[in-house]
Amino acid sequence: MKPTIPPTGHERVLGDKEIIVSKTDLTGKITYANKKFLEISGFCEEEVVGIQHNIIRHPDMPRVVFKFLWERLKRGEEVFAYVKNLCKSGDYYWVIAHVTPSISETGEVLGYHSNRRAVNPSIIETVIAPLYAKLTQYEASGGSPKQALEVSHNIFKSYIDEQGGNYDNWLFSL
Repeated sequence: MKPTIPPTGHERVLGDKEIIVSKTDLTGKITYANKKFLEISGFCEEEVVGIQHNIIRHPDMPRVVFKFLWERLKRGEEVFAYVKNLCKSGDYYWVIAHVTPSISETGEVLGYHSNRRAVNPSIIETVIAPLYAKLTQYEASGGSPKQALEVSHNIFKSYIDEQGGNYDNWLFSL
């Protein structure tokens, strides 16, 4: 069960040359976390290995972003996404995540590999945080969780359509 960690509102910042790495199994349980992951998140290895990766999901993160991420991964595609993560202390940190399927020599997906890097704070402030706040607001606005996620998905899709219709092109244009 995911622990309830109250957010502090205090930001930790990943250095420009630092990389967070984690690997998960097919269900999203962490199988590997590098030293930087453990350092910035405040968890020790024993607290995260074998646990769902969403242990670090910040409540400000819209569920639709993870829905989108999992849809792409299940199609065998890589995905880039801005993510606000929650530390064990309740602090947070932003990253740009690059998540890819880990594939065996026979083409079987074994799990997922994620590298995360530092973000440009102005992109977070002017684009990502306002978009995510709008999406989480719709997700919390009532109705069933499934209905709220569908509404959020439609808003996210419309937003990407307004930006030219291609998520990857939009993300890399920021």
